[in-house]
Amino acid sequence: MNRNTIRIKDIAAKANVSVGTVDRVLHNRGRVSEEVRQKVLQMMDELNYEPNLIARTLGSNRTYQLVALIPRASADPYWEGPLSGIERAARDFKPHGMALTLLEYDQHHVDSFVEKATEATRMQPDGILVAPLFYRESLGFFGQWQEKNIPYVLFNTQITELQPLSYIGQDSYQSGVLAGKLLHYGQTSSGTFLIAHIGEDIANSAHLTQKEQGFRDYFEGNGLARNKSALSNGQSSFSIVSADLPKPSDVSFSRQLDRLLDQRSGIKGIFVTTSKAYEIAPYLQVYQREDIRLVGYDLLDKNIHYLNEGIIDFLINQNPIGQGYWGIASLIDHLVLKRKVMPMKYLPLDIITRENLQYYVESQSNTG
Repeated sequence: MNRNTIRIKDIAAKANVSVGTVDRVLHNRGRVSEEVRQKVLQMMDELNYEPNLIARTLGSNRTYQLVALIPRASADPYWEGPLSGIERAARDFKPHGMALTLLEYDQHHVDSFVEKATEATRMQPDGILVAPLFYRESLGFFGQWQEKNIPYVLFNTQITELQPLSYIGQDSYQSGVLAGKLLHYGQTSSGTFLIAHIGEDIANSAHLTQKEQGFRDYFEGNGLARNKSALSNGQSSFSIVSADLPKPSDVSFSRQLDRLLDQRSGIKGIFVTTSKAYEIAPYLQVYQREDIRLVGYDLLDKNIHYLNEGIIDFLINQNPIGQGYWGIASLIDHLVLKRKVMPMKYLPLDIITRENLQYYVESQSNTG
């Protein structure tokens, strides 16, 4: 039987109950014995029945209050993507009884996150979508939300200590492994690879430490890390160094980068752990360091420019628009449709080059 043709009376007939009983089970109202309720739910499952979302929400006159807690897009162009996805979801799901409050925090100041997360908690919404960039502070709020039975979905940054409704984003560790493979591919001589964190509080940023660990483990696991064993075997080996660079607006940023890019440093490749590869690219261009391979994240306009120029070699697309949209959709599935939400929705690790860039740009513009 096609799910689009299944009616309440079909379920009633299958369960041998009245249409009114099925209606009460569907809308969780009125008195129905647990035995009958389970029987109706079983028949719905066997028939693959999905109630009409619009009819359900309009019939109940219920409005679901959701909060999206994300970094301020005006301060970092990466967050324009998730914001676009969230706003699109707000438009799509508004007819179904959803009202959205957007709370934006400064990603460089933990007090800003605490202030906005406190405001979100005080509102006692039906659900929260959050990008939890500050690890320690996020854990405290997760505990509060669970005590208040507020379902919350994480995106961009996965924190596993407590159990959110779902996480939407990439596997940060595996993306670090992939970045290591991209930098190593085709290298025939030993050298140094640089992991560049730009303007981040690394000690409090779980997703960035996971990326770095994945990157390092790629070389360790494949016997490529520089050590006595590798040197004695005469095989190519690589030193991995990590640099916590300040914000690019800081005068010390260029000085530190000048030292790192000195010809004597032996750097063969740079892995930028965020969407800010475009901050490193101009230096490689000015110093004419075509020998240094550059890998970063995300289809920002500046990154696209340097990818086309051949300065950035690879970008790993994190699908920020999809992260925002599917985060809201997961809350709707849970609250309105009563569907089971998968605890993790890992997004593909898309490798972007000059050759396939246009297809991803076109796809992104169609979903924005």
